[in-house]
Amino acid sequence: MITVFKHTFLRSRGAILGWGVTMALMGMIFAPFYDTISENAQQFEQLIDIYPQELMAFFGASGTFNFTTPEGFLAVEYFSYMPLVVGVFAILAGSALLAADEERGILDLIAAHPVSRTSLFWGRLLALLLSLVLIMGFGYAGLMLGTTYSAMELDALFLVYPFASLLGLLIFFAGLALFMSMLLPSRGTAAMVAGVVLVASFFLNGLANLNDSLDNLKPLLPTRYYQSQDWVSGFRWDWFAGLAGIGLLLAVLAWWLFLRRDIRVGGEGSWKLPRWRRSPAKA
Repeated sequence: MITVFKHTFLRSRGAILGWGVTMALMGMIFAPFYDTISENAQQFEQLIDIYPQELMAFFGASGTFNFTTPEGFLAVEYFSYMPLVVGVFAILAGSALLAADEERGILDLIAAHPVSRTSLFWGRLLALLLSLVLIMGFGYAGLMLGTTYSAMELDALFLVYPFASLLGLLIFFAGLALFMSMLLPSRGTAAMVAGVVLVASFFLNGLANLNDSLDNLKPLLPTRYYQSQDWVSGFRWDWFAGLAGIGLLLAVLAWWLFLRRDIRVGGEGSWKLPRWRRSPAKA
């Protein structure tokens, strides 16, 4: 398993650097914009007061929300849409963990080596989880570096909380995409289903803040448990454990399916729907 882990991790270096550096640059670019907010805090507060309350509510801003603080600024301008940005990587990487090599026709050759399916599965999954952690580390470092040349002052410990919460959400969607890739006939279909869940959850969670009739949906939405704001008040360990725990549970189910399925020699699979055949006509 260690060999599989090392190989998969080294193969993921480009993706880690690409997504990680992108997150870091976004943090470094957004941090100086806060200087304008802090220098004109009163004018911005007046401007926000005339904004439709529905606009701020869509991003989860409560009545005590203050956009002119570093935390409030980052909640709207950075963390609010990060699930959609980095969620793309988690879904694509999770759906491709095994299905991509299977569709290229090389997974059966890899499985023919003296390595068990369990070692192959968990070695690759651990490499994916480490990749997600490192990408979050790049994003954290970028924001902290941005504070060195801006008026933004952030507590180094508190800033870990939103990234940790985002990590839990990414583990959930990576596990969902992986599970779907074992259940559905192709990697593309699995990524599409997981992507629809992500986008629908994001927008329904925002709409639920506008429409009380959607409140019953909020407990079912994964993004509801993403702590994009109010992280200064403390980290929600229960939300993180719930998201990461369900994601890992889906990964376990995907492992169970992987142990019990035949590996294709290439291409996409089929839906394996029952075929309804007409009975032969009687003479």
